[in-house]
This record gives sequence, C-alpha cells and structure tokens, in this order.
Amino acid sequence: MRLFSKLLLASSMVFLAACSETGPQEINVGKDQCDNCKKAISVPKYATQLITEKGRLYKFDDISCLNDYEVSNTETTANAKKYVADFPTGKFIESNTATFIKGGDIKSPMGGNTQAYQEKAAAEKAATELQATLTQ
Repeated sequence: MRLFSKLLLASSMVFLAACSETGPQEINVGKDQCDNCKKAISVPKYATQLITEKGRLYKFDDISCLNDYEVSNTETTANAKKYVADFPTGKFIESNTATFIKGGDIKSPMGGNTQAYQEKAAAEKAATELQATLTQ
C-alpha cells in the first residue's frame, strides 16, 4: 500500500508540473548550455530564451544565437515566445516589447553585440554612452 501511495504522489507531481504555465527560467551560469552554439552561458544579461508552442524551452547565450537558431529551425520556432534579458536588471522580458541597441562598445559573448532594454529611455541613454545604434 505504501508503494502505491508513493507512486500516486509521484505521478501527481509529474502531472502538475506538466500542466503548469511555462515561462522563462532562471539561468544557471556556467551550467546551462546555449542550444545553438553549445557553449556554457556565462553572462546572463545577454541570455535569451525561446519557448515553443508545445512548451519546450531553449536557452541561448547571446541574442545572435537565438536569431541563428530561429533561421535554422523555422518549423520548431514558428509561433514561439521569445524572451530577452533586460540588460540593467537581468530580468527576462518578451522580446517584442524590448528596445535593442547594437554595436559601439558592446561586447557580447558570441559577438552579436546587442543589448535589450525594457525601458526605451534607458536604451537611448546606454546607446549614447556606448556609441551604439538604437534598433527596432
């Protein structure tokens, strides 16, 4: 009877986990691997995440790795939600709400040299300071 109770509890936990809403997850620095280039994610402020329609989560170490992955995997990534780290806070925000700056003195892990910002004013200030270009 105890074995049955343990099995019931375990299956309930799996069921609840499967039904929970998926969203971006915290980056485990040095442990999580980029799903595009396979390098360890070392700078979480440049990290991105993609969640497919089916709920599969992919993590990337640079915005350019996410973009490359999308181009190479259009069937998997169609209608996926994309998240980028707000550079000042490291908090994940939906990509379509972010303001991006690129180039200048920005040095990202894979050379995409792009930062994301939740607040447009912060992006404009950073672009000026870093001699970067405001995009999107």
